[in-house]
Amino acid sequence: MTFEPVPAHAPLELERFLPYRLSILSNTVSQSIAAEYEGRFQLSMTEWRVMTILARFPEISAREVVERTAMDKVAVSRAVARLVEKGRVDRGTHDDDKRRSVLQLSEAGWAIHDEVAPMARAHERELLARLDEAERAQLDTILDKLLHPAGSAAAAGSTSTKG
Repeated sequence: MTFEPVPAHAPLELERFLPYRLSILSNTVSQSIAAEYEGRFQLSMTEWRVMTILARFPEISAREVVERTAMDKVAVSRAVARLVEKGRVDRGTHDDDKRRSVLQLSEAGWAIHDEVAPMARAHERELLARLDEAERAQLDTILDKLLHPAGSAAAAGSTSTKG
C-alpha cells in the first residue's frame, strides 16, 4: 500500500528548516565534545555549560545562567545542585543583596574547566577548519544577527561568546 501525502498537510522539510538544522549541528558538536569529558569527570553537558558560563561570568545567579544560555531553568537548577554537591561550584550571597544567591566555580571546578576548555577549543577549531577565513567571518556575522536582532536589548550589550 502506498501512501500519498494529504494536500491539507504540509510537513516541514526538515532538511532545509533552519531551527532543525541548527539543533542537529549543536547536538552533534556538543556530543562530540561531551564524549571526552562525561566519563572522565562524570560531568553532564548541562553541567559543563553552566561551568563555562560561571567561568566567563563569575558571581551570577542561576537565573542569570538561564538567561545567558536559554536553557531550561529546571535543568539549570538541577545541574547547579549537582555541581554544588560535587564541590565544583560554590554558592554564596550577593554583597549588595543578601537575599540573592550567586554562583562561582570552586578550585575543583576551575581544575576541571582548565582541562575541558582546551578540548572544547580544539573541537571548535576542527569544525571551523572546514570554512575559509571569509566564511568564518560571515558565519560570525550571521550568528550575531540571528541571536541579537537589531534594536533588541541583548544587541545593545552583547558580546560574542563561545564555549
